[in-house]
Amino acid sequence: METTTEQSVAGVVDSTAVTATKRRGKYLSRRVGQNGNVFQRGFATTWNPTAPAYGRFWTDTPGCDVRKRRVVSLGICHSRSVARRKLRELIELEGINTREYFSKNTAPTTTFRAQATKWIESLSTRRRRPVKPATVFCWRNALNKWILPRLGDRLLADVSNSALRELVEDMAAAGLAAKTIVNYSQIVKLVVASAVSAEGDQLYPRTWNHDFVGLPIVRKETQHRPTITKDGIAEVLGGTKQRYGIIYALIAGAGLRIGEALALRPENLSTDCRVIHVRKSIWRGQLQEPKTRNAVRDVDVPEVLADALRTYIVGKSGYIFATAKGNPLSQRNVLRALHATGKKIGLHAFRRFRTETLRRARVPEDLIKLWLGHSKETITDYYATGLEKDLAWRQQWCESAGLGFSLDGLYGLQKHKPIARAKAA
Repeated sequence: METTTEQSVAGVVDSTAVTATKRRGKYLSRRVGQNGNVFQRGFATTWNPTAPAYGRFWTDTPGCDVRKRRVVSLGICHSRSVARRKLRELIELEGINTREYFSKNTAPTTTFRAQATKWIESLSTRRRRPVKPATVFCWRNALNKWILPRLGDRLLADVSNSALRELVEDMAAAGLAAKTIVNYSQIVKLVVASAVSAEGDQLYPRTWNHDFVGLPIVRKETQHRPTITKDGIAEVLGGTKQRYGIIYALIAGAGLRIGEALALRPENLSTDCRVIHVRKSIWRGQLQEPKTRNAVRDVDVPEVLADALRTYIVGKSGYIFATAKGNPLSQRNVLRALHATGKKIGLHAFRRFRTETLRRARVPEDLIKLWLGHSKETITDYYATGLEKDLAWRQQWCESAGLGFSLDGLYGLQKHKPIARAKAA
């Protein structure tokens, strides 16, 4: 009886010990590399210089916890040492013992859809260069409409040049513009590159072959960039309400982006309204930082437009261009009002008009970049930052360039505004 008791107790102890032992995972630090071994059919102990030789070594397979043995043919080898050298060269050529191979083949199997979801959610919160909500919104739409229906269910390891080629062919067949195809292809590359190991190394490094993929070449000279003429602006100002007309005049006469214009408050204007301090932007009703660091700037305004602004902001607080509840106007409503005048163009056309006006007036390129919020390109541009602080010089050029269009239509609407209020009362 005592022996039985001791055996049972020992059995319990042994079982507990086995349960507590954790299975060791795959770690590169525990691998010293492998040379494999060579053999001939029948595993003959004596080497036959006229018989074919074979080699075998261990390989990792994605999604499999156990390594598999791989056998390769080495051809006719005159000696065992020659066969071993060939096998070592093959192992080195395929990178079997490298960190990249280990990370790629021991990583958990992940679909492109799962990685894309993880990537898109991290863009706006990452520490380095967080992406603006507008950009995230566009990328998410591209994923949902074009990329995920075609690549979403594939393993991330299988999304390479051939998979991207199929996507490019589908987009080209659907008639998408070359720039759009290039942008959507870049999203695929970013998703694949976002899968990294615990050490920060890419799990699936790729060498993208644009010729094989068939990626189109974007020719800037053929891209569609609609603009508007001074007569077109006059028609717009004369055919819309004052609240929208002053916005069109502002983005055409100062070169503001529509989001920057909608975010303006009276405190963002100088006392005489000759200078606009761009500090914020509006996107889908939400206040955010401007598009880039260069978009935070001071924009000079010609006197004729400053006079219209002084009249318009009298008694206003909060957002200058606001709804009845005090919320900023929607970009969609501003665009809809523009299309109602018969001009089927985008709001960015007014910024292009302002650029043309400044170029015709031979305004210095430093000032054009400053007023439009474009980036500096050379070291010389950074050396000349003192020019930005010369207010008198800036306003002299601003007045010299002028608006490039007439505000008569806008003033006409202002004259009718009190009559409209009286009827409404």
